[in-house]
Amino acid sequence: MTMALHIQFAKFIIVGALNTALGLAVIFAAKALLGWGDLAANASGYSVGLLASFVLNRAWTFRDRGDVSPALVRFLGAFALAYVANLATVFGLRDLANVDSYLAQAAGVVPYTALFFLASRAFVFLDRRPADSAS
Repeated sequence: MTMALHIQFAKFIIVGALNTALGLAVIFAAKALLGWGDLAANASGYSVGLLASFVLNRAWTFRDRGDVSPALVRFLGAFALAYVANLATVFGLRDLANVDSYLAQAAGVVPYTALFFLASRAFVFLDRRPADSAS
């Protein structure tokens, strides 16, 4: 990987770590405090971080300067793909491998993050600023 790609991936991971911490906190609180099931808790956690993820990744990670609306539509499509992978992981681990649902929720972050980065880079944020512009 080039240095620029390494930096971009590191930024994506930082944004992802912030969103993951926020999302998991919401998921765990919804389950523990509100008694919600896995699907509702998971959906609420990912919903909370979605807008912040778009704003931070658009402005900082990918430095996209294109129109917001088309990028947001593409972002939501990429999110849907990554979220399906997340749910398949969560419910596969929970129901087929008898993994604790809290651990399954945390494990679901891995395929979600990988697919979301690849889709964001290749499909969502297409109008990037040059790497040598201000950070």
